Amino acid sequence: MMIATSKIKTVKIILFIAFLVFQPFTGRAVLPADTARKSTPEQALRYLNSIKDLQQSKWWPNVPPALLLHNLKTFTIEPFAFYEGKTTNFCAYSALTYIPLTYDPLGFARFMVELYRNGQANIGKNQLKPSKPVRMEAGLLRYKGSLDINPAGQMWFLTLADHFKGYLNVFNRRFQKGDENTFWASTNFAKFNRMLRRLFNGNVKARGADLFRPSIKDLPGYLAAHMQKGLVFLYLNNKKLYRKSHKQSMISTPTHYVLLTNIRKRTDGNIEFEYWDYGARTVQQLSPEFLKNIIYGVSVWTPRISK
Repeated sequence: MMIATSKIKTVKIILFIAFLVFQPFTGRAVLPADTARKSTPEQALRYLNSIKDLQQSKWWPNVPPALLLHNLKTFTIEPFAFYEGKTTNFCAYSALTYIPLTYDPLGFARFMVELYRNGQANIGKNQLKPSKPVRMEAGLLRYKGSLDINPAGQMWFLTLADHFKGYLNVFNRRFQKGDENTFWASTNFAKFNRMLRRLFNGNVKARGADLFRPSIKDLPGYLAAHMQKGLVFLYLNNKKLYRKSHKQSMISTPTHYVLLTNIRKRTDGNIEFEYWDYGARTVQQLSPEFLKNIIYGVSVWTPRISK
């Protein structure tokens, strides 16, 4: 009887291992552990609710203090609602904002209030001190969708674009009205990874380039595996992704940054690809070949956990 019971247990273990091995891969956007979080949304809301005397900033004359606090509370409660606006080149800044809103919402709220009060503030390894044209423009952007009533988001995006520069910004380094739609606000792959490293306390592993796709044999499997370690950001050809017909185009260049939120292999061989973009989660079913064709950069951010 003992021998029979032992055989049954062995068979169960083998079947369980086989189930794990042949289960289709899947991944979701999660921080590695709760201990990685520096603060909670509840702490951020308590801090924001404690501010009773925020005066109109002389540095940001077009950002009303009450609306600023309202925006910051909304970011804290609904981080996935953060939106770069229509027709802007703010997508890179919007994607990476998921980190402070989930990893350290209290720290982000304190930073934004200090930036509002003093016209400059420290975050990560940087002191951000936006130029006067940028400070005068925040709160005035129009025809950008919900970003129109989000002056806090305008402050943050314009400040990041003003501070961080890459080769795409060489010929347009000083902000002029309307530059949120131009190369002044654009972000190449190296600049994006530099922002991740300098703004947030974490480690960054990047594969890919502006003109060449990463050489990864099993890209869907690679993405799913790294989603278990940290947050996965993708630099992709957005024009191809939203084409009505997924065919090869004459010009193939990356144009957009998104946060990968879920990926899994379907029984028909296609990939279910879910990502955060334009203030919402989008789900598409793509072939492995098409997915590989549109992705030019993969950046994995993992927080440094204090011991």
